[in-house]
Amino acid sequence: MVWKLAILNWLRHLTGVLNPTNLFIVAIIESIFFPIPPDTILLPLVLLEPRKGLFFAGLTTIGSLIGAIIGYLLGRWGGRPLIEKLASQDKLDKVAILYRRYEFWAIGIAGFTPIPYKVFTISAGAFELKLGSFVLASIISRGARFFLEAGLVMLYGQEVIGFIDRYFNLLTVMLVGVVVLIWLSWYGWQYWNGKRREE
Repeated sequence: MVWKLAILNWLRHLTGVLNPTNLFIVAIIESIFFPIPPDTILLPLVLLEPRKGLFFAGLTTIGSLIGAIIGYLLGRWGGRPLIEKLASQDKLDKVAILYRRYEFWAIGIAGFTPIPYKVFTISAGAFELKLGSFVLASIISRGARFFLEAGLVMLYGQEVIGFIDRYFNLLTVMLVGVVVLIWLSWYGWQYWNGKRREE
């Protein structure tokens, strides 16, 4: 019981004290298991020291990437047996096919939006996605999220914190929706033009 209290106190310290070390550690563990996103430390740090905003965003991105790779390796090592207890083999095979087909997009969307990223880091390893694609999608999506948040705070200061807190997750989902619609439109247009040429 004492060790549980020690862990809780340590986690409370991590999220309660604003410094780059805690930001980096939270960014790592959030990509594996921790429920509190690093944004909760990133935004106040950038607000306190706007000149270092890009540094903090980079530090958060690197920490998140390290955690994502650890989560991927944990999923590769032991995630499949756990997932097999939760779903039938037939369903898992279907999910694996979809995951492999859209691996870059699945990771990218999870890394940018409020979808729990840790679920995707571990399942990416369990379904044996290509590590290179996983890392690239993680860098782009997590970097885009953290640099966008830091940039907004650097430009607009305290006023934008409430906006980010209330609307950022919704805006990221909407932005992904627009990108998907554009992609589907382009794909449909290509398909339709191919059909016309065949006639």
